[in-house]
Amino acid sequence: MDVINVDYSTKIPNNVGLTEDRRILRALEGWHPGYLDWWRDMGPEGFQEALVYLRTAVSVDPKGWAKFDYVKMPEYRWGILLAPQEENRTIPFGQHFGEPAWQDVPGEYRAMLRRLIVIQGDTEPASVEQQRHLGKTAPSLYDMRNLFQVNVEEGRHLWAMVYLLHKYFGRDGREEAEELLRRRSGSTDAPRMLGAFNEQTPDWLSFFMFTTFTDRDGKMQLESLAQSGFDPLSRTCRFMLTEEAHHMFVGETGIGRIIARTCEAMRAAGIEDAEKIEEVRALRVIDLPTIQKKLNLHYSLSLDLFGSEVSTNAANAFNASLKGRFHETRIDDDHRLENATYPVLKLVDGEVKRVDAPALTALNMRLRDDYAADCAKSVERWNKVIEKAGVEFKLRLPHVAFHRQIGEFRDICATPYGELIDREAWRHRSHHWLPSAADGEFIAELMQPVQGPGQFASWIAPPKVGIDNKPGDFEYVKIAA
Repeated sequence: MDVINVDYSTKIPNNVGLTEDRRILRALEGWHPGYLDWWRDMGPEGFQEALVYLRTAVSVDPKGWAKFDYVKMPEYRWGILLAPQEENRTIPFGQHFGEPAWQDVPGEYRAMLRRLIVIQGDTEPASVEQQRHLGKTAPSLYDMRNLFQVNVEEGRHLWAMVYLLHKYFGRDGREEAEELLRRRSGSTDAPRMLGAFNEQTPDWLSFFMFTTFTDRDGKMQLESLAQSGFDPLSRTCRFMLTEEAHHMFVGETGIGRIIARTCEAMRAAGIEDAEKIEEVRALRVIDLPTIQKKLNLHYSLSLDLFGSEVSTNAANAFNASLKGRFHETRIDDDHRLENATYPVLKLVDGEVKRVDAPALTALNMRLRDDYAADCAKSVERWNKVIEKAGVEFKLRLPHVAFHRQIGEFRDICATPYGELIDREAWRHRSHHWLPSAADGEFIAELMQPVQGPGQFASWIAPPKVGIDNKPGDFEYVKIAA
């Protein structure tokens, strides 16, 4: 069948030939009701009957793969979409470098590959669960629609991983697919697998930070898996990346619009000092120091998602040709890393220093460095908004040793500037760097829903351009009475 266009003749839209693969089609149709039960229980609360102006994939051609229309979210056509197969693709790294890409799971790597797919799959429903209450406090219909678009696409990413589990891992895969629906973000009995996906997303500033920083981690992980020697995983992740870009757009432009509105309100009120927090908050906007605190929190939580700086698990996955590096094919080296080194941050004699380590075990560190460089570009764009408004303030990424729970710095206390301090000093000073209960209460107070077409909350500026080039007063969500 044509792998560019999507077959809508079955309950599960796909471009993987499910009409000819009846066994897998039946298995996925059997999983489908449980997924819909999960969506109704844990998806956007209060908006299951709303008509939302969503994009749906009709092809995997990057130049024109989506159509826009109103749809109720439980009726969204989730499906199985893989990027087109590259003819004669070879494995680009690891022990199997240069060999033909695998179309089936190599037996010796079965358990490792399944684990990689399950971890990636577990993050997708987790973020939907974390964000399920946000529709009730959306600052506009435009933002509400963007939230729901992110949610349904995370749901589709879950489908992508579940297809691989069903197709290639037999009974083990079917059991793992059921577990993906059983775990719940923040649950004490069955939490999600990664720490950042058990945190709350209590407000829209948190949501925009999450989609800027945590979804960017998702981008880095998907880019690494897109290099995989297992071709179905590579193709799956390559298409997922086209959707992930929108999630980061939502986050970065959301923060940019909050900053723009804050600076506009400060200028109109004649407030020049961004540190006059109470005066700025009286304008019903979010002060820049609080935005910095939220940035510190979400960036540090996202850094933990990369795991330990030195990791034998990462080395094993690379050696097995299952998970590569960010933009692996653009790197000028032997793609085997047998004798290469990479500088790793370590605590040496009470100081944070870079120490050369075997590149093979430092893969997490390298991916995290690529991630940090990518994040810095977003922060720089936010700072240009502040600078253009004539406000004296600069956002910055905190030091990688700040507020860490995993890796080399999990047992130390450091300021956002990299200064090492003792636990008593941290206890007294951390409220300056991380959101306090009072900060949360102020933000929560601002989170009042705005549901009129073309209307926006006091704390966020309108976007420069509408979705699908729609006008400013377009009704992106038609809320059921």
